[in-house]
Amino acid sequence: MLMAHPAVLRNLVQQYETLRALNAEEGSPEVRQRMDDVAYTLCVSTGTRDVDAALIAARHRLPGARVEDDSLVAN
Repeated sequence: MLMAHPAVLRNLVQQYETLRALNAEEGSPEVRQRMDDVAYTLCVSTGTRDVDAALIAARHRLPGARVEDDSLVAN
């Protein structure tokens, strides 16, 4: 499987978290589409099927991630 560069993963995670913080699900169709696009790209980049798993996998691949990081625990 191809692995996305950590800088790409970091950018995608930041974009997704920003959109989620801005409550993009309730925004305009364009904003919702952007959130869906970022979620899809995260899934493809991490080889996962849902955005929560993709976020965990992406964070795990970032420099400095440790096994005991909270980012690796599913909520």
